[in-house]
Amino acid sequence: MGNSQANQTEQGMEKYFFRASAADFKKIPGSPVAYWLSDAIISSFEKGNLISDHCATRKGMATGLNAVFVRAWHEVSIKGIGFNLSRTEAENSCLRWFPYANGGEYRKWYGNFDDIVNWENDGHRLQTEEHESGRIRAVNLNLDFIFKPGLSWTSITSGAFSIRKLPKGFLFSSASNAMFCEGDSSLYAGLLNSKAHVILGKAINPTLNANPGDIGKIPLPDTSIDVSKIIDSITAHSQRDWDSYEVSWDFTSLPLLHPDHRQPTLKASYQKLRADWREMMLDMQRLEQENNRIFIDAYGLQDELTPEVRLSEITLTCNPHYRYGGDKSDEELEAMLLADTMRELVSYAVGCMLGRYSLDKPGLILANQGETLADYLAQVPQPSFPADDDNVIPVLDDDWFADDITLRFRQFLRVAFGEEHYEDNLAFIEQALNIKGKRNYSLRDYFLGEFYADHVKRYKKRPIYWLFSSPKGSFNALIYMHRYRPDTVSVVLKYLRDYREKLVTEKERQASVSINPATSQGDKTRALKDVDRLAKVLAELEDYERDVLYPLATEQIAIDLDDGVKVNYRKFGSALKKIIGLDAKEED
Repeated sequence: MGNSQANQTEQGMEKYFFRASAADFKKIPGSPVAYWLSDAIISSFEKGNLISDHCATRKGMATGLNAVFVRAWHEVSIKGIGFNLSRTEAENSCLRWFPYANGGEYRKWYGNFDDIVNWENDGHRLQTEEHESGRIRAVNLNLDFIFKPGLSWTSITSGAFSIRKLPKGFLFSSASNAMFCEGDSSLYAGLLNSKAHVILGKAINPTLNANPGDIGKIPLPDTSIDVSKIIDSITAHSQRDWDSYEVSWDFTSLPLLHPDHRQPTLKASYQKLRADWREMMLDMQRLEQENNRIFIDAYGLQDELTPEVRLSEITLTCNPHYRYGGDKSDEELEAMLLADTMRELVSYAVGCMLGRYSLDKPGLILANQGETLADYLAQVPQPSFPADDDNVIPVLDDDWFADDITLRFRQFLRVAFGEEHYEDNLAFIEQALNIKGKRNYSLRDYFLGEFYADHVKRYKKRPIYWLFSSPKGSFNALIYMHRYRPDTVSVVLKYLRDYREKLVTEKERQASVSINPATSQGDKTRALKDVDRLAKVLAELEDYERDVLYPLATEQIAIDLDDGVKVNYRKFGSALKKIIGLDAKEED
């Protein structure tokens, strides 16, 4: 390794000594003491053709008050968000919200687009509102670069660096710094997501902070390289993967329902989809290894690096090795991926129940504040699986109502995948969801025990479906916040009262069974237990109605989606299922 080669000697134990020239350090921008660098790397720095010569690297904006200025995109009305706009178009649109690159998990190439920022009237409020100290609250506005296409990365990572395409129409935060390059940015995306950058980046800054200035100091190879086709293909795979899940604003429909994957049974459809995912994952691996090889050769790093990419480094959500990580077996990973895919199917079905989606039209249907069934029917006049008419879906322990969530899912399954294999399809879903191997586990068990927690996790503690729930969970009803109206709680109250009446009738029936001379002693014992259980449930529901739901219904509370879930959810107090962490302080 030339001047900086490690010389090893043994004196009772191994010790390592590095000899490096101080002059070599000066060849690296900032003169870091990177004593382990090879001659090839030092030579790259010495030639002095840096990223900063061709790209502007910029620190992202800090709003100073994210709780006010930043939302998850799904919290607000979709028509209030301006997508794919230039800065001038954004200003003229009179819209409030715009896409905001805001950090996120380790993911290369494309994605982590969860947030929006208030840039109404060309960000007038952010540009002028003062902090208590008298200075402008927001910093690093970077007005010359907002809304322009580029590349962005998460500023502070727990490990590997990853850079992603930043499409037109975005602002970017201090959690997601950005760079803007002359012409095609493929070269820079390929370099910064390659193994070569791991060594180059550590030479500049060995910490976990990827500062814009440090990215600008990365040297470019001195040979002409064209990786545009490779990077275009990789990015297309990554974008397709990101948009396959409902957390993407470009989500259109469930991949399981796509004609390319449809087979006679749900199991066979999943197997076809899984094969497609595997093919995409392996193609990504091949392309990333080719990208690595090109940059390893360009920097002369063949003796230090190999182009191989582990499956866990292929950052596709459909790749279980990346999604779940750890030392799990292939069998465990496949079971987890299948379970999550069935959870996504259930989530999409619930979205169809509430009118957010439709089996008959791609993309979002009802996604604006206060929209009604009439708005739904205007878009989907003859739905094969209609949305719920009153925006309240009971989640109970039996089929007490015709629109009970379990009954409605069964209807969805029949419509979406046909009647012929309905029983096999339902069994396949239940078996997949029962990842803990519980006895007699059913779809209803999932809805009662895990569905809402999964929903809250999927939407990062900013759920769009809200669960009205009595203290012990004997009564539950789901609503869609975009369809909420001031009388919605009154509709939930009517369901509660109807449910109580049904339970009173059932309690009386069980009491009759317990005293009927023709009833066996075992049946009498069971009936008495049911009477006692139902009495406790009725007491719980009476308290919930008297102390919580009825007073809330009389208030006729209004919400404003622009205020966000955090503000609106709390207005309903103990009427809604508690979300742990909802009140956590946000970073500014």
